[in-house]
Amino acid sequence: MADEEPYGRKLGMRPRLGLGFDWALLTRDSLAQSEWIIDFEFRATGPDRGGGNLQLWYLKDGRPQVETPSIYTIGAFDGLALVIDMYGGKGGGIRGFMNDGSTDYKSHHAVDSLAFGHCDFSYRNLGRPSKVQVKQLADSFEVIVDGRRCFWSDKIKMPSGYFFGVSAASADTPDSFEIYKFVTSSAPGVTRELPKRESPPQQPPPAANPGGQTTDQGTQQASSNAQLAVQFTELQNRLSTLSQSLDNVFREVQSLSAKSDARHQDLTKRVSFNEQLNTMDQKVQSIENTLRDYSGQFSSIRGVLKDSHSTLNEGLTQQMTHIISTKSPRIGTFVVVIIVFQLLLAGIYVMYKRKRANGPKKYL
Repeated sequence: MADEEPYGRKLGMRPRLGLGFDWALLTRDSLAQSEWIIDFEFRATGPDRGGGNLQLWYLKDGRPQVETPSIYTIGAFDGLALVIDMYGGKGGGIRGFMNDGSTDYKSHHAVDSLAFGHCDFSYRNLGRPSKVQVKQLADSFEVIVDGRRCFWSDKIKMPSGYFFGVSAASADTPDSFEIYKFVTSSAPGVTRELPKRESPPQQPPPAANPGGQTTDQGTQQASSNAQLAVQFTELQNRLSTLSQSLDNVFREVQSLSAKSDARHQDLTKRVSFNEQLNTMDQKVQSIENTLRDYSGQFSSIRGVLKDSHSTLNEGLTQQMTHIISTKSPRIGTFVVVIIVFQLLLAGIYVMYKRKRANGPKKYL
């Protein structure tokens, strides 16, 4: 018997004509192991402002509780719930809730405050399945998303004999959920036990026939039914293997497609950068050619300026010399002006003395 047992197949949960959906699925058999690992893969797509929530359940009573597909409408459940939604407005997240049947979540005024663990988890419109792994070991409980630890606790120990389930509920603008994988496996070092099933009622043995015909017919029919059961089991195992192989091929194709898109974008950026470099090179060459064309004109302008400077220096020197020599005042004229000025001062002084001498004298 294989160590892993798939509890679900690839399922698509899409809204019908924008009306949304409420959906739930529960395993038929309870889990007998006390230590287990869940590998869950899903993909969520939708519009920019879409929403909805996806729940993973581990419940004691099973189907009557999971028929309410949301953590906000389930009521008083006994078990574990992992909720994946857009709570907090940070691009998505995953939260863990536990209950022992004493708290009614449907009537609680603040369900979000009851979460015992959470982490940010961007899961919408990634173009690939998101991976969630839940581990219940002997000494720890851990949730891992896309290969990184989300939250962990050494104080949580879920009992065995509970049922696994998945449910989804849509928002006003609904998302579409696709489930690719839901597989439980035994923790390393734990011997796997068969799921608990109800044994069918025992049929009374057929009455003995003295001729032995009824006994032979019953033996042949039992042998045929056993062969059919074996063939059906083998066919189911082959179909399961084929389904998993197809899922692996699909994931590989998606991975190759993503790598191809990334390489195409990288090449596009490089080609665009090379084109920009070529354009800049052409512009620089054009500037160099223009400068070469103007270099001769610059040389001629330099010669003209040099000649003009030399001419101005020579002409200005000669003109200044001529002005100084022809326009400077003569020394004779300067001497005559001084003498006339002195004579004028002497005459004024004589006139002052005469006027003073001829004026009336004052006596004391």
